[in-house]
Amino acid sequence: MNQPGSTRVENPQGFIHTGPGNIYVNGGPHLRDSDKPAFRRVAEDQLCRLRRVLVAPINMGKARATLADTGTVILDGAPGSGRTSAARVLLREWHRDNGVFHELLPGEEDELALHDPQLVGAGDQLLLDLSAAADRRWSAAMADLPALRKAVHEQHAHLVVVMPHDGTLDPDLQYYRVEIQRPPGLQVLRRHLRMHGLPYEQYMQSDVTADEFTREDRPMREIADFADLVRRARETARPGEGFTQWCAAAKRARNDRRREVAAAVAGLREPPQRALLIAVAMLHGAHADVIHRAAQLLLRTLRSPSDGVPLLQRKDLAERFTEIWADTAPSGHVRFRELDYDSAVRAHFWDHMPDLRPHLGSWAASVVDLNDPHAVPAVRESLVARLAGQYLRTGRGDGLASLAERWSVESTGGARLEAAVQALTCGLDDPTHGTEFRRRIYQWCAHGRLRGEFAQVLVRVCADALAASHPDQALLRLYYLARRERDTTRARQALYDLVADSPRLRRRLLDRLARSALSPPDLDIFLRVSDPVPLTEPSGTSRALAEENEVQRSLTTSWHAVLAELPRATWQPHAERWLHQAAASTGQRGELLLDLLVGAAQRCGKRRGEVFATLYASARAAEPTAPGSPARSAETTELLLHKISVAQGLGPAAPPPASARGTQP
Repeated sequence: MNQPGSTRVENPQGFIHTGPGNIYVNGGPHLRDSDKPAFRRVAEDQLCRLRRVLVAPINMGKARATLADTGTVILDGAPGSGRTSAARVLLREWHRDNGVFHELLPGEEDELALHDPQLVGAGDQLLLDLSAAADRRWSAAMADLPALRKAVHEQHAHLVVVMPHDGTLDPDLQYYRVEIQRPPGLQVLRRHLRMHGLPYEQYMQSDVTADEFTREDRPMREIADFADLVRRARETARPGEGFTQWCAAAKRARNDRRREVAAAVAGLREPPQRALLIAVAMLHGAHADVIHRAAQLLLRTLRSPSDGVPLLQRKDLAERFTEIWADTAPSGHVRFRELDYDSAVRAHFWDHMPDLRPHLGSWAASVVDLNDPHAVPAVRESLVARLAGQYLRTGRGDGLASLAERWSVESTGGARLEAAVQALTCGLDDPTHGTEFRRRIYQWCAHGRLRGEFAQVLVRVCADALAASHPDQALLRLYYLARRERDTTRARQALYDLVADSPRLRRRLLDRLARSALSPPDLDIFLRVSDPVPLTEPSGTSRALAEENEVQRSLTTSWHAVLAELPRATWQPHAERWLHQAAASTGQRGELLLDLLVGAAQRCGKRRGEVFATLYASARAAEPTAPGSPARSAETTELLLHKISVAQGLGPAAPPPASARGTQP
């Protein structure tokens, strides 16, 4: 983790790697039409690809068996052995429709403690990655593990803990510990090459460079990076070159090119030359037209004077690209001749021309806004990822966050907003700066002054990028945004989508609402998330949400505020849904909905008689639109009236027979 990093767009259409660490699937910030919310698709795509690319480390079978038998496994292993990837794959193998994958983050702002039972939902797959935790944090987590394991067992969930290497483990937890060891490096390399689409007959042949590289005990991420270099070397190779040449080019690309690039840049003194060099490095692989316009925009951003040479006397692009060691392919796309040279150029200008950094953000925004047929989304995403990589590589996450905020405020169209979403996503996905970005996004959502379109950018980041692995954190941030929403309902819709298929998240949101000030925005959110259908449907366990004592308290508290403070026209459609569901339900669940409504009305003090009367009138008004038989709907109304009478001390506790409930007394 201490080695110099770089950001490379490895495939503009596919995966983006923003430095050391895991490779994250770039699902993009777009909300596409699908049966599933975007965050679920992103999470599943990430885990599915990881499962395909992973070569099982030694003792993976034992870890799998322990997880199957007990619902918990604690992984130990040397750094770089693939511990975290193995943990994610183990959890992916237990994916079920009634649970979600999420990573636990004890100690982060507004995060539940490990011993809180609300942390675990039915069938969930939970990852607790403490591989880099200090002794104090690891000891605290061990103290909470028994309570967490109990909740996991009760919810038929699965938990994988990645412990600090060689950390101490309590004797009663030793049974769950499995130490994994790195798989053969050559096998890992070949698996990655196969996933990159290299021909079998190429990557299976013996090669000195590949053998030497994989003979050392390298971290899995280094092997993955090398495999990607081989892939890119193949894509830019000359005719007749094969696996041996691709591996040699990948090896050269790993060399430290700082002195080489510094000497090359020193020989390019003219502003147009350096502007073109920067443009090629930041837009590597883009069409020459885009790079040419980007270089002009950079000169304009830096207020560099024109060279004054008549147009027909200027050097053409072919000659100018040759001066900076780049070539144009027949398709018009531009690349440097040496593999990964673009990464070295970016690092050089960022590190050795610090006065240039503030201007690169403005320049990148102007390039993103380009109206050019070759400025496709993949080109824009590549540019943003490379710029974000420089901020993150040099520990300037605050600068990247501020840049994303500025892009949102200054936005003149959707492209710049997409860039802001991607910039924040890069920060969240970064293994070093992810915590910082989660904390910053929390402060923005809860307390920040959100100007321009920045609130919508935060909605997208929370709904997709954050929710994919940290749905609890996404829930709280979307809740804060939804409470502050005025002229749009995007945050609220994202919040509803998030809890739609997760009883655990719905339970947590209902609890949060009941403990809030129950302002009009809170009550509006409550009326939408208290849909009676998911409340009365059994989840992965035998009980429905509405049958849980804590949920009943939350529902009663919030419904009381609704009935006491909102006009009937606002809450009646939602009460009708409860009454319709009560009529359609069998057993005690339908009657429970009526009990909750009556209990909420009873808490209205001196106004409870008025509220009871309004509630009963609403039930009568709801009868004509109720599904099912009219007789059943009328019986439900009469049952509601009986419960109101009992609450007021005006009738017997025992309900009348069903046959006697068909007409109003």
